[in-house]
Amino acid sequence: MKKLNLVAVAVAALFAGACAYPGGSRDYRAYETRGEQSVRFGVVESVREVNIDPRDTGVGTTAGAVLGGMAGSHAGGGTGQVAGAIGGAILGGIVGQHVEKSANERRGVEVTVLLDSGKYIAVVQEADEAFRSGDRVRILTGRGSTRVTH
Repeated sequence: MKKLNLVAVAVAALFAGACAYPGGSRDYRAYETRGEQSVRFGVVESVREVNIDPRDTGVGTTAGAVLGGMAGSHAGGGTGQVAGAIGGAILGGIVGQHVEKSANERRGVEVTVLLDSGKYIAVVQEADEAFRSGDRVRILTGRGSTRVTH
């Protein structure tokens, strides 16, 4: 039983670590420092709320399958234990995948901007800053990403 508790705690810690996501309009990752960004200016034309679906890391599926398999293996005896373990692993994997997805889904915005050059662009990013039509904004582009800020 101690071994089961230890495995459950380890899996929960792994899952919780996978949920952490740094981000924000003022936050930069280490690899984004000391790199040049181009700056353009424009006016917000429209803002639309979106959901940013997380990337599937497999942590939720794996953790659910392991826990479901262990729980299911206690059903019955002999071949019943094997069937219980297999069924528990399948159901646990499905539940774990859904838990991971809903825990990591983030709110985002699609910001359409009319640049001073007359060109329109749309940028999807986390909803960490409020934008309204008519706001004067900066568009930062560099290292393969673009974001809109005030």
